[in-house]
Amino acid sequence: VQLQASGGGLVQTGGSLRLSCAASGRAFSDYRMGWFRQAPGKDREFVATITWGGGSTLKADSVEGRFFISRDNTKKMVYLQMNSLKPEDTAVYYCAATNGAGIPTIGRTYVYWGQGTLVTVSS
Repeated sequence: VQLQASGGGLVQTGGSLRLSCAASGRAFSDYRMGWFRQAPGKDREFVATITWGGGSTLKADSVEGRFFISRDNTKKMVYLQMNSLKPEDTAVYYCAATNGAGIPTIGRTYVYWGQGTLVTVSS
């Protein structure tokens, strides 16, 4: 599976962005998908994840109520809708995929990673 994230950019506090992640390869619908982010000088952190069928999602407490993850298996796409953005959301955002078991909120569970897209929220 190859992943390509897009949709990042510069936005003001309170604004919205929608990140997209395009997947190529077979059996996309077999994969759990996740979004992670890494701010400058900080460790990578979990943002959100969605099961293969889209029926279950998990989000970090820091984004609960503001970010929403979704997927379209027919298009092999996963999305992260980000609302009410804050300066502390500034980071490179990565999409990731796994078809194995593991804790869905930690990075090492995921096997495939996209290249990242930069989100900058100005105050």
